[in-house]
Amino acid sequence: NTGHNAAVDPASSSSLDGMLVEAANKAAVDLFLGPNTSAEDSSELADGKLYPEHVLPTSPIIEANSLVVVFESFDNLNFVYATPGAIFSNRNGHFAHNDFIGKPFGCKIRSCNNGGLGFLYLLRPTPELWARSLNHRTQIVHELDASTIVFYLHLRPNMVVCESGTGSGAMSHAILRTIAPKGRLHTFEFNQMRAERAREEFAKNKCDHLVTVHHRDVCGKVDDGSKGGFGLGPQAAHAIFLDLPEPWLAVPHTAYTLKPNGRLASYSPCVEQTQRTIIAMRKAGFHSFRTIEVRLREHFVDEVELELPPKAKLPRGEATSGATAASTVRFLSTCASTVSGGSTMIEYSGDDTGAEADNELTEAETVETEATEAVGAGTATSDGGTGPSPGTSSNGKRKRMVCARPFATMRGHTAFLTFCTVGNKVHPDPNEQSSSNQS
Repeated sequence: NTGHNAAVDPASSSSLDGMLVEAANKAAVDLFLGPNTSAEDSSELADGKLYPEHVLPTSPIIEANSLVVVFESFDNLNFVYATPGAIFSNRNGHFAHNDFIGKPFGCKIRSCNNGGLGFLYLLRPTPELWARSLNHRTQIVHELDASTIVFYLHLRPNMVVCESGTGSGAMSHAILRTIAPKGRLHTFEFNQMRAERAREEFAKNKCDHLVTVHHRDVCGKVDDGSKGGFGLGPQAAHAIFLDLPEPWLAVPHTAYTLKPNGRLASYSPCVEQTQRTIIAMRKAGFHSFRTIEVRLREHFVDEVELELPPKAKLPRGEATSGATAASTVRFLSTCASTVSGGSTMIEYSGDDTGAEADNELTEAETVETEATEAVGAGTATSDGGTGPSPGTSSNGKRKRMVCARPFATMRGHTAFLTFCTVGNKVHPDPNEQSSSNQS
C-alpha cells in the first residue's frame, strides 16, 4: 500500500515488520508526493488531484494573451501570444489574432487574404514545441537531450533544482513541467540581457511562480567582486544541471549546494571538457559516473507505388526480349526515383541539400543510365514505335508499400552528458576556503 491511510498497528510498530511497513509507506509518500509535502497534505493519498497543471494551459480554448505554437510547415514552427487586433504574417498570408481567440488548440485557421488559400495550425504549447519555435539566444538543449537529463537526474514533482546557463530557456521549461506544482527552479545566467529576457518569457508563459532567475556567474570568473556559487546555502537543492563552457569551475559549488545523494548533470560539446569535469567531480567526492551521447535520427515514412518485378525465369542463354528489357528499365527507373526521394519525398527533405543530396541524385541517375544503356534499342517495338512510357506497367500490376528513409540531417548538435551522485559527506563552502587561503 503506497498511501498514507495504510496505518500500522502501534503494537507491532516496534517489531521489524512494523518498521519495514512504516519505512515503505514513508518512501512511497516521498516518491509520489515529493519531498516537500506539507503537513496539511500528509493525510492525502497520491492521486492526480494533487498535481494541477501549472505550466501548460489548463483550458483547451485559446484565450487572449495565450501562448500559441503556430505550425506553418513540417519543419517550421513559430509562436505568438494571441493579442486582440494583432496580425500574424508569413509566406502563406495574413492571419488575424481575433480568429485565434475562442478557437480550440489544434484547429486549422485560414488566411484573411489570398482567398483563404493559406492556412496554419494552432498547437497547444509544450516544452518540446516551445524548444522548436522559440528565438535562439544561445544553442539550446533539444528534446531528446532534455528528456534524458530529466530522467537521469531523477526529477519529480516538488523538487528544488538549480540550472546554470539559462540561455534560451528551453531546458528550463522541461524542468518546470517535471517539478510542478510546488517545486522551485533556480536558474543562473551571467549575461544580464539574457537573464532579463528569460524572466520576461517565464512571466508571459505563466510559469514564473515556479522559477527564480538569478543574474550571477556561478563559476566566479566575472571580475566584479562577486563570488561564485549558487548563493542558496548548504544542501539546498535535490539536483543541479550545468550547461557551461568551463563546468569544472562550478563543480565544488555544486557539491556544497546539493543535498545528500543529490544528482548532478553536466552538458558539454567536447569530450575534453567532459574529461576535465569528471576529474573535478572525483576530487569533490562524486561517484557513480555515467557519460552518454544521444542523437535523434528521424525517418520520413511514405506510401509509394512500385511496379512488380518480372517473375518469369528465362532459360539460360536465351536472349532478353524487348518487352522484358523494357519492363526491367521501367522497374529500375521507379526504384531510382524512390532512392532519390521523388517529388513527394523531396518536398519534406527541407535541409537535404549539399553534397549528400547530390550523391543521392547521382546514384539514382547512374542506376537509370546504366540500365538504359544495357537494354539499348530493345525498348523499341517491331513497328518502329516505342514501348509503354516509364511508370506504366505492361501487365498493369503495381504494388503499394510503405517505405522509410532517414533525413539527411539530424536536429541538434553533438554533446556529451555526464551524470553523477554526491555522497553523504558535508562539503565546506568553496568561497570560505578561498578566502582563508588568500588570508
